[in-house]
Amino acid sequence: MEQSRKRRRFDALAWTALAALILTTATHLFTRPPAMPDYAAVRADWKPSEAWLYDRDGRLLDSERVNFERRRLAWVPLKDISPAVRDTVVAAEDHRFWSHGGVDWLAIASAVKARWTGGRSRGASTLPMQLAAFLAPELAQPGQRGWFAKIRQMRAAQALASNWTHAQMLEAYFNLLPLRGEAQGIGAGAQSLFGKRPAEMNRTDAAIFAGLLPNPAAKAEVLGKRACRIAKAADCGAIDAAAATLVSGERAARFDPALAPHLATRLLDKPGKRVMTTIDRRIQIAAIVALRRQLAGLGSDRVRDGAVVVLDNATGDVLAYVGGVGLKSTAAEVDGANARRQAGSTLKPHLYAQVIEHGWLTAASILDDSPVQLDTASGLYVPKNYDHSFKGPVSVRSALASSLNVPAVRTLVIDDVQEFRDRLWALGYHGLVEDGEYYGFSLALGSAEVSLVEQANAFRTLANLGKWSPVRFDATRHLRELPRQIVNPAAAFIVGDILADASARADAFGEDSALRLPFWAAAKTGTSKGMRDNWCVGFTDRYTVAVWVGNLEGDSMRAVSGTSGAAPVWRDVMMALHAGSPGKPPKMPDGVEVRQITLPGTREPPRREYFMAGTAQAEMAAAPQIARRPRITSPVSGSVYALDPDIPLGRQSLGVIVSGDVTGFRLILDKKTIGDADAGVQIPPRPGVHMLTLVDPGSQMIDRVRFTVR
Repeated sequence: MEQSRKRRRFDALAWTALAALILTTATHLFTRPPAMPDYAAVRADWKPSEAWLYDRDGRLLDSERVNFERRRLAWVPLKDISPAVRDTVVAAEDHRFWSHGGVDWLAIASAVKARWTGGRSRGASTLPMQLAAFLAPELAQPGQRGWFAKIRQMRAAQALASNWTHAQMLEAYFNLLPLRGEAQGIGAGAQSLFGKRPAEMNRTDAAIFAGLLPNPAAKAEVLGKRACRIAKAADCGAIDAAAATLVSGERAARFDPALAPHLATRLLDKPGKRVMTTIDRRIQIAAIVALRRQLAGLGSDRVRDGAVVVLDNATGDVLAYVGGVGLKSTAAEVDGANARRQAGSTLKPHLYAQVIEHGWLTAASILDDSPVQLDTASGLYVPKNYDHSFKGPVSVRSALASSLNVPAVRTLVIDDVQEFRDRLWALGYHGLVEDGEYYGFSLALGSAEVSLVEQANAFRTLANLGKWSPVRFDATRHLRELPRQIVNPAAAFIVGDILADASARADAFGEDSALRLPFWAAAKTGTSKGMRDNWCVGFTDRYTVAVWVGNLEGDSMRAVSGTSGAAPVWRDVMMALHAGSPGKPPKMPDGVEVRQITLPGTREPPRREYFMAGTAQAEMAAAPQIARRPRITSPVSGSVYALDPDIPLGRQSLGVIVSGDVTGFRLILDKKTIGDADAGVQIPPRPGVHMLTLVDPGSQMIDRVRFTVR
């Protein structure tokens, strides 16, 4: 009997032991935590959500949010966290942190006792347990607050403590913990919530920071009470006020100076990327101030947007890049420095440089500023000057300096549209992807779309006497492309001299326009069709400055011209660049000669003029009518004439006008001779398409026009 009882007790114990073993094994299996990474792996995997842009001296210009899942800054080493914050958080969250091995068994015993007796416990979750949950979010899924979940966290914390130092665990905790809003880690939290760096946080900040940890979204009252209790403060007024300020967002200051947001968007494309640019912070600020002041003065009802680019002539370094300044812009995110807009008259210097280098024109050559009609594939092209007036015979110097349109178009006829388009491409205007025929003669007046950076570098080429090289944004990258001679040095010098000639542009811009500086500087303004874009681009011996003003959404400006819109910004930036060190005139290169000239038949007085070697003349005058090539000037090819039904047909006629010496020349209409070319022939109009031909005494065709009568 006794033996039977002993056997039953033994069996019971055995079954109990087996059950315990099975339960322990099952518990061990079910509570197995995910593998914990080592410190080095966590540190290496850390990717900030931001990327940073620095100036040439390593000073922060801007930052760009690249990852929008969480806002993280750079990893903050433990030594860069205020001791007050470190000590306060450890005291509030895990006061035996430095002595336990990941699990605070005394705290657990206290929690168990409190559960059984109904008392209050401060909780048993340690910093390593919380860190484990940060590293493996499945350890802290919503609703998983039972013992199995806690055991998994405890085992993970012990695994961390066995492989990490306490300093490493605390450092990782501070960098991985989630904070108010989308901030993660003390770097982003200190900046966005306290407006400070982690090393600058004081004891009040530390108490509020620790008070946030149990519930980062807590209201100001709850946060203030918790922080006051953590700080053990006798007077909680200051803490309550600080908590209210934090919750309101008033102190959410950023260390981002936001000096180059458009360039940051352009260059920063990866989280954690740091780019040291060629930007000079001082010049960048000067450009921003000048543009902001001008736009504010003009008013948003006239113009809302603008951009500035400053280049170092010698290196191509971009010293300032302002894509916009906000204010009342309706498209503030658009990069005005990189957007393509109609160039207006700013392409004219490159056209004149090309014909001067070919020897087809000189700075003193006479162009006819009078009405002209050109037959093109798309119809009749009739260019007009900005002020709708005509100056008659003018020199190339006056035509370019005064930005006259008709002489520019006549110059393009002398040159060639395709040749000019190819020259612009070589200068870096890579938005001109079509051939010359697509742009037509309007290319002389800037009908093509270009960017401000392209404008700046093309004018920098003139400043460097025709040598082109790419611009540089990244100070750590050295350009491998050697400078290329695009424009003849002598032609570039002559065009630069014209653009710096305040007297030559006085008729159009006045004696004291914004383009006139107290030192040598060359400049060209431009306004696109419909007053949508306003440019001023120019250079000195050291810098090239390009300014665009307009409305990024494409609507027209109101009462804004080249000298009242972009030029004042250009002037202010140039003055800031040359404070105490004025610009100097360039040295005359080989291949240029100087000659005193007279210009009879024009309004221009005698002057000293520059010529490419071999093209100089002492006198320049418009060719007499008799010396001009014979051609039909009216009717214009492609024109359409309509019969007036109220006038008898016999009383309607079309007069023919022929230029040049046409003695002995004949006119042929639709293969029938209608008279001598110098006889003032009148054509009786007949409906249909007609061909009028001018032939010389030997019956050789000299000119031909097609016109239509309806």
